[in-house]
Amino acid sequence: MRKAIVGILAVLSGPAMAEPLVIAAMGDSLTQGYGLPQEDGFVPQLESWLRDHGADVQVLNAGVSGDTTAGGLSRAAWTLTPDVDAMIVALGGNDLLRGIDPAVSRVNLDGILQAAAQAGVQVLLVGMQAPGNYGPEYKAAFDAMYPELATQYGTLFAPSFFEGMGEIGTDPASVRGLMQPDGIHPNADGVVQIVEGLGPEVLELIAQVPSG
Repeated sequence: MRKAIVGILAVLSGPAMAEPLVIAAMGDSLTQGYGLPQEDGFVPQLESWLRDHGADVQVLNAGVSGDTTAGGLSRAAWTLTPDVDAMIVALGGNDLLRGIDPAVSRVNLDGILQAAAQAGVQVLLVGMQAPGNYGPEYKAAFDAMYPELATQYGTLFAPSFFEGMGEIGTDPASVRGLMQPDGIHPNADGVVQIVEGLGPEVLELIAQVPSG
């Protein structure tokens, strides 16, 4: 009788003890939440948005301020722990600031995606576009590496971290109120817009994670 009761309790408690799906958000200061109270950063706001939309998730802040694609590659292995079910990769802004050869950045991103593939982790790759001041060849190579790598590895692809803000760069004044004084990092309201833009992409990422 006692064994039967224990068995019933185990069955009843199973669903309640299900662990949330874990997403690692690998990036730089934009992911890390630079200049914001912790609760206003990208990761907490994204996790809250996903939960409000019915996803039982935990989003890990794997953002390091100032990080490049090389930095991301160097920590990919220990970021992809057995607990991680999916990963957002949003790197490359600091490569741009340093004028790093897009061929080098591409190799680094390729290594990150390869590590994720080997770990069986689904990825949402977030792209970006280079300014024109490095020349047309640089811009073409940089801009193309994100969609091309996403196609190569069969990952989901979001064109820009800032897509929720609309056509950023077309009229800087239109997004000034969503940015911190440095004009680079979003303020709390800006993060809300970013999460609104990327949230549906992350829900699609979650849907790709095998159940069980």
